[in-house]
Amino acid sequence: MVIWGDYMIKFIHTGDLHLGLQFSNVSFDVQRANERRLELWNTFNRIVDKAIEDEVDFLFIAGDLYEERYFTLADMKRIRDTLAKTKDVQVLMVAGNHDTLNKKSLYSMIEWPENITIFSTKKLGMKEFPEKNTCIYGYSWDKGENRENIFKGFKGIDKEKINILIIHGDIFNKQSPYLPLDKNYLDQLGFDYIGLGHIHKPNIISSKIAYCGSPEPLNFGELGEHGIIQGSIENGKTQISLLPFSSRKFLEKTLDINETLGYVDILDKIKGSDYEEELKNNLYRIKLEGIVNKDVNIDIQDIKNSLDKYFYYIEIIDNTIIDYDLSSLEEENKDNIIGHFIREMKEKDLEDKIIKDALYIGLEALLKGKVGE
Repeated sequence: MVIWGDYMIKFIHTGDLHLGLQFSNVSFDVQRANERRLELWNTFNRIVDKAIEDEVDFLFIAGDLYEERYFTLADMKRIRDTLAKTKDVQVLMVAGNHDTLNKKSLYSMIEWPENITIFSTKKLGMKEFPEKNTCIYGYSWDKGENRENIFKGFKGIDKEKINILIIHGDIFNKQSPYLPLDKNYLDQLGFDYIGLGHIHKPNIISSKIAYCGSPEPLNFGELGEHGIIQGSIENGKTQISLLPFSSRKFLEKTLDINETLGYVDILDKIKGSDYEEELKNNLYRIKLEGIVNKDVNIDIQDIKNSLDKYFYYIEIIDNTIIDYDLSSLEEENKDNIIGHFIREMKEKDLEDKIIKDALYIGLEALLKGKVGE
């Protein structure tokens, strides 16, 4: 049994920073892309400073620290010099599928300070910290896809110690090409904490297993809070929590437009009730849905230009349908399927929003397809 009263550790778990990312899958202009790249670096610096300020015992980095395709040796030295500030913190890292560890890797071209450990490839490694009665296990990737059984030959943990596993893999898909992991198997191994990387959305799976997620969200597929995992282990009890840490959030909103709204009304609706500070700090995708008055010209670029001074970044997706003049449209198409469709729908209750929406959606499809010609 562990003599728990003598041992207590604190840690920060992060990963998936993707330093150097080009943001090619987000419609940023050059300026915004450069700003976000710098913000990734700034957040990395803040995480390191947080580890020092909180006097944690360990800082865990669970893979994909950087984008090897865009990284340089100078960038790698910048990482080393930043982490070198953590003289009293043990930094333990694993490589993932975006920052693989091999002979050509930038990881291998750097001489690292004694308090920084990068776990090797091929098999699960372990580093012991006797003064903390703690063993940290980890495994690094050496290529872009990975289906290895990294636990082959693993003899289990020493239950008289605190045991932590840091790994980059996929716990949700057993067929994944990105190191599929079996949660039930991991559970029964008996680790006091398993810090996961690869999935960018933070996810505390259990009291002892968590994805830290990307501390900075990287695109509109990564909505909501992002941050780092703070944890401690004392008296056999693991406590973990997500600390929001990102400088910005990606936010997505769907707005219902109706035919009573004018152009200025639509602009006001897009600005909404969010505080000015939120609009200036976050990245918004606004989806416009519903029916727009036929006299209102929805020009996405004009709307963006009108709102740029309020938002740090905004995308607008126009899914609205024009408010048709049903009488004129019916008369013009009285002998074809469009006219027949209008007559059929008018026999229903057009005051019912669902029916009216169905009418307009159907007209949009028919008119775009030029079915009536």
